Amino acid sequence: MRNFALEQFYFHQRMRFAGLGVLIFLLILMLRFIYLQIGKYDYYHTQAENNRVALVPIVPNRGNIYDRNGEILAQNYFVYTLEIVPARLDNLQDTIDRLSKLVVIREKDIKNFKKLRTQTHNFESVPIRTHLTEQEAATFAVNQYQFPGVSIKSRLFRFYPNNKTASHLVGYVGRINEADNKSLESMELSSNYKGSEHIGKAGMEQFYETILHGQTGFQQVEINADGQAERVLSVTPPKSGNNLILSVDLKLQQIAESAFGNRRGALVAIEPKSGEVLAYVSMPTYDPNMFIDGIDAEAWRELNDSLDKPLINRPIRGIYPPGSTFKPFVALAGMSENKRLPPFSIADPGFYTLAGGSHQYRDWKPGGHGMVDIQKAITVSCDTFFYGLAMDLGIEKLASYVRHFGFGEKSGLDMMGEIGGLLPTPKWKEKRYKQKWFGGETIIVGIGQGYILVTPMQLAQAASILANNGIAMRPHILKTVEVPDHSKRYDIPQTQVDLIHIEPEHLQIVRNGMIDVTKPGGTAASVGAGANYDIAAKTGTAQVVGIKQGAKYNAAALDERHRDHALFIAFAPAEEPKIAIAVIVENGGHGGSAAGPIARQVMDYYLQGKIPKEAAPANHPVSQSTAVGSQEQLND
Repeated sequence: MRNFALEQFYFHQRMRFAGLGVLIFLLILMLRFIYLQIGKYDYYHTQAENNRVALVPIVPNRGNIYDRNGEILAQNYFVYTLEIVPARLDNLQDTIDRLSKLVVIREKDIKNFKKLRTQTHNFESVPIRTHLTEQEAATFAVNQYQFPGVSIKSRLFRFYPNNKTASHLVGYVGRINEADNKSLESMELSSNYKGSEHIGKAGMEQFYETILHGQTGFQQVEINADGQAERVLSVTPPKSGNNLILSVDLKLQQIAESAFGNRRGALVAIEPKSGEVLAYVSMPTYDPNMFIDGIDAEAWRELNDSLDKPLINRPIRGIYPPGSTFKPFVALAGMSENKRLPPFSIADPGFYTLAGGSHQYRDWKPGGHGMVDIQKAITVSCDTFFYGLAMDLGIEKLASYVRHFGFGEKSGLDMMGEIGGLLPTPKWKEKRYKQKWFGGETIIVGIGQGYILVTPMQLAQAASILANNGIAMRPHILKTVEVPDHSKRYDIPQTQVDLIHIEPEHLQIVRNGMIDVTKPGGTAASVGAGANYDIAAKTGTAQVVGIKQGAKYNAAALDERHRDHALFIAFAPAEEPKIAIAVIVENGGHGGSAAGPIARQVMDYYLQGKIPKEAAPANHPVSQSTAVGSQEQLND
C-alpha cells in the first residue's frame, strides 16, 4: 500500500532544498556580478581600454653639453631614416629584400630592426636603416609608391663636433643593450626609456644620463581589431633633457691635447679654490661618433687591441708610481711631526744606509748634493734626504698624513669608474701578501716608489689642495645645469671635503722649494724660463722596469715602452694660485723635459691667453741628460 501523505512530505522537502539551492546559487552569481562590475571595475576597464587604446612613446630631445664658454661639446642633429610600419605589410621579408636593392641594408641594420620591433607596437614605425645619404633618400623617394608602409622620416641623433677632442671627458651614447635594460629596471627607470634607442655609455654622457635624457612623452592611440591605428586620442608631450655646462675650457683642452703630440699620457688641471676641472686629457683619444649607431667589428677590434689603449680613461683609471712628485707631501708630513724643522740639514753622501744594514739606497746624483735642508731637498729632489725622513716618520704616520691630500682615496670626481690608487701600509701588505712590512719598503715609499700607486686625478687633486693652503675642495666637471629653453640655470655647489692644518711657515718652505724647481739650478729650470709669473712645481720620474743595482740607466737602449714615465705637478701663480696641474707622459723619461713643457703651455694659455706657436713634436726625443743615468735616477 503506498503512503501518499509521506511521499508528498518528501516531495515538498526536496522542493524546498532545491529552491534553497537555486536561491543560494543565484545569490552567489549576483554577488559575483557585483564584485566584477563594481569591485573590479577599474581593473577590467583598464584592460578593455588597453585592448582599444595603445600608448605610443614620444622620445624627448637629449640635452646639449657645452664648455664653460658656451662652446658646444655634444649636440643633436636630424638624419634621414628609412622606416617600416609592420602592420601595413603583407610580406615583411619580401619588402626588406626589395628595399635592399635601392639602399644599402646591412646585417646589423636588420638585427637592430628585429630587436626594436619586439619593443614596439605593430602599428608603430620602426627604422630599418639610419643615416641615409641624400642620394639614397632621393632614390627611395622616387620609388616610394612601390612600398606602402615604408617611408622616410627624420630622427635626432647625437653628434660630437670636436671629434677626438675631450672624448674621455664628454663620453658617448650607444644603443641600449641587455645590461642597460637590467640597470634601468633596477633603478625603476624603464618606463622613461620606452622608445629610446640610446643611453650614455661613458664620461659626462653616462654620469649625468638622468639629467640629459629628459622625460618621455606618450600618445594615446585608438586601435582596431586588426591592431591598426585609427586615431590619436590624447598627447602628453615629452620634456627635453637639461643642458650641461662644464667647467672645462675647450680651447685649453685642445692646447693640452696638441701639446702631447702622439705621446701617451694624461693631464688634469683644476682651479684650486673651487675644485672646477679646467682640462681633462687622456691620450690617445678616440672619436666618440663611432659608437652612436653601433661601432663596426673592425673598428672595435682596432681600438681594443691597440697597444696604446685609447679606450682607457687614464686620469681616473691609469695608475702610476708618483716618483718625486710625492716628495713635497712627505716634506710636509716630516715638518708636521717635528722631524725635519729648519735649520735641520744633512750632508748628502749620495746614498742612505739603513741602520744595521749593508744595502745602500742611492741618490739619483752620484756623490750626493752636499749640505741639504728641507727646502733644497725639494728643489734638487734629493733622494737621500727623503729616504731618512720616511724612515724616521714610519709608514703608518706617513700614510695617515698624506691620505688627507687624497692619496689612496677616490677623489669623488663626477665620472664613472674612478679607482683609488694604492697607499700601502703594513696591514695592507699582510692582507695582500701575507708578509710583514720591511723598513726598506718605507724608505722607497718616501721617494714615491715601491708599492705606492696614484692616478693623474689624485696627483692633480693633491697639487690643488697644496695650492689652496690645505683646503680640499671636491673636484667636479659639471659647472651649471641649464633648462632646455635657456631661461634658467642652476650652479653646482662647491664642496669642501677636508681641511688640513698646515703651519704657514711649513707651507712657505715647501712652496719656496717648488718655486726654485723652475729656477736656474732646479730640475725644471727650462719650464720656468721666460715666465713672468712664478711657478711652483715638482718633477718626477717613475720606473717602469727594474735594472740591477749599480747598473746605468740607458733609455736609448730600452724599448720605448720600457722607459721611465715622466711626471710633473705644478700650481701658478705660486703665491696666488689660479690653476693646479698634473701631467704624466708614459715612457717620456724626465719629468722636467717631457711633462713640464706641456704644463707650461696650459698655464700660459689659462693665465695669459698665450697660444703656442706650434704643437709638441710628434716623437719626443730622449734628451742627453736623461738618456744615461744611475739606477736611482727615477725621481727628477
